[in-house]
Amino acid sequence: MEKIRVIIADDSDFVRDGMRIIFDVDDEFEVTGCASNGKEALELAASQSADVILMDIQMPVMDGIEATGEIVRQNLGKVLILTTFDDYDLVNKALKNGAKGYLIKNHAPETLKQMIKSIHQGVNVLDEKVFTRFTDQALHTHGAFDTSLLTARELDIIKEIAGGMTNKEIAEKLFISEGTIKNHISTILDKCNCSHRTQLAVYYLTGKR
Repeated sequence: MEKIRVIIADDSDFVRDGMRIIFDVDDEFEVTGCASNGKEALELAASQSADVILMDIQMPVMDGIEATGEIVRQNLGKVLILTTFDDYDLVNKALKNGAKGYLIKNHAPETLKQMIKSIHQGVNVLDEKVFTRFTDQALHTHGAFDTSLLTARELDIIKEIAGGMTNKEIAEKLFISEGTIKNHISTILDKCNCSHRTQLAVYYLTGKR
């Protein structure tokens, strides 16, 4: 089986070395490089082939959000934000810059590995704590979400996506096939000008893309 190639970007030597050890002992992963700031992460992503870049936010020279935007723009890999910050604006900026996931640094190594696998397979991930913060924010900004182009069925589906349900769970709840759900989601993403379901959930909950 081909290994998932990972770049680790964090300004803490302790964090970088610790994560490298975690991945080095696992045959499913290969660390292709480590960076201490966003500029180094961008340079590594350009020179070393990687599937997923683990990106801290607060780093010198270039922060993780700016680096994420450049990496995504140049199509150099998928970015998973891994940080201690769950600030609403930072999460929103990271997702707008193309991050495929946002995870707080309090998870077991196996959880982190599973999140990386999910992103590698095309599934976007959002930390439960971060999702809750977005849900709380929705109480104040939900009215900015534009429903004018959406059908009642599409709105039902968006609501369940924002609630964290999978396609299978939505299909079972709405009594329609999983394939139909996938088709609806593709249409919804186009109508809402969103690139993935995490961005769609954020837009629904906050009114901001």
